[in-house]
Amino acid sequence: MTRQVLLVDDDAAVRDALCQTLELDDLMPVPAASYIEAKDHITRGFDGVVLSDIRMPGKDGFALLDYAQKMDAELPVILLTGEGDVPMAVRGISAGAFDFLEKPCAPGALIAVIERALQTRRLVLENRRLKRQIEEGDAASRMLVGQSQLARELRSNVRVAARARAELLIHGEPGTGTSKVAEIVHLLSPGGQKTHFTKRAAAALQSPDDLAQALEAATGGSLFLDEVAALAPGVQFALLDHLDAPDRQVRIISGTYRDLGEVTDQGRFNPDLYYKLDVMRLRIPALRERAEDIPTLFRHYVAMACEQTGLPHPEIRPDYLARLIAQEWPGNARSLMNTAMRFVMGMGDAGPETDLGLADQMAQVERSLLIAALRRHDGTATEAARSLKLPRKTFYDKLARHGVRPEDYRT
Repeated sequence: MTRQVLLVDDDAAVRDALCQTLELDDLMPVPAASYIEAKDHITRGFDGVVLSDIRMPGKDGFALLDYAQKMDAELPVILLTGEGDVPMAVRGISAGAFDFLEKPCAPGALIAVIERALQTRRLVLENRRLKRQIEEGDAASRMLVGQSQLARELRSNVRVAARARAELLIHGEPGTGTSKVAEIVHLLSPGGQKTHFTKRAAAALQSPDDLAQALEAATGGSLFLDEVAALAPGVQFALLDHLDAPDRQVRIISGTYRDLGEVTDQGRFNPDLYYKLDVMRLRIPALRERAEDIPTLFRHYVAMACEQTGLPHPEIRPDYLARLIAQEWPGNARSLMNTAMRFVMGMGDAGPETDLGLADQMAQVERSLLIAALRRHDGTATEAARSLKLPRKTFYDKLARHGVRPEDYRT
C-alpha cells in the first residue's frame, strides 16, 4: 500500500506548506484545490486517506466527505478546521469523518492522525483482499493465507496432493495446522465437496473396532489421523489390512509433527504401514520460516476475532507488527491466532513493545528474515543469500551485524 494523502485546500500557500510537511515524513501528498479536482481521485480502491479543509469556495469539505462516504464508507477523511470552526468539525465527525484538526496544527499532531488513518485504511483494504480471496479462490486460496514463496508453494503442493488422491503424510510442527491442510486436500479432491472428511486423534483409537468405526464414518471420503505416530500396535495392523483391501472406499491422510521414518527405525511404528502412508508427503513450513506472512496473517486473525467477539477493529501499529515478525513463534499459527484474540479483547497480553525507533524495528525485521532464509536452506549461506536476492558479501555483512551464524541453523 502506498502512503498517499489526498490533500484538499483552496489556499495555495497552505496547500504547499502541508505538502512539504507530508513529504518530510515520507508521505505522498496528492494536492487538490477544490471539491471538483479532489473527487476524481476518490474511488473505492483508493489506497490512501483524505485530508481536506472544511471552508472552500463552491462545494466545501462536508460535500467532499459526503461524496467520499458514498464512494467508500470506510475511506478515512480528516477535516481541517479554521479557528472557531470546531463545532462544525464535530458535526463532521458525526457525519463519518475520521478526525479533525484545528489550523494551524503542529506537524507532529498532523502526522500522528494521518498515520493512524493510513493504518486503518491498510487494514480495511487487506480485509477486502482476503474476502475477495475467500469468495473467488478455491479452498487453498481461501484457507491458506500468505503471499510468501513458501505460502504459494504450500498452496500448490496441496492442489497436487488433492488431485493425486493417494495416501498422504502431512508433516508440520505443533500449531502449523496439519488437520486444516488435510481438510483442504479433501475439499479439493474430486468429489471432496460431496463426501465426508472425518478427523480422529490417532491416540484415541485404542482398538481395531475404534478404527472400523472411524472408517465407516468416512466412507466415500477421507479419514485424517492426527499424530499418526501414536497409533496403538493393534490398530496399526488393522489399518494396514484396510490399505491392502482392493475395494476400500476411504482415503487415509495422516498428520505428524514427529519424524515418522525415525520412529519406524526405532521399532515403534510398523514399517509396512509407514511406507503405505508415505506415498505422498507434504510439509507445512513453520511460521518463523515465512516471517513476511506474519502481518497478513495477524490482520486476518484480528478480523476473525473481531467477527467472533463483535468487538471493533483495534489499531495495529507498525511497530507492533515489527515485534511480531521478530518473534520465534514455537506455537506457530495457533499461537499467532491466540495473540490476535487477546489483542482484540485487550486482555493485557505483554506482547510486543511499542517504544522502539524505526531503525530498531527494521533491524529486528531484517534479522528475522535472515534467520528464516537460513532455516529454509538448512544453514547454507549461499542459497539463503540467493533466495533474498543479496550479494554474498552483503549477506555475510548483515549476518555479522546481527550476530547470526549459519551453522546454528543446520540440521
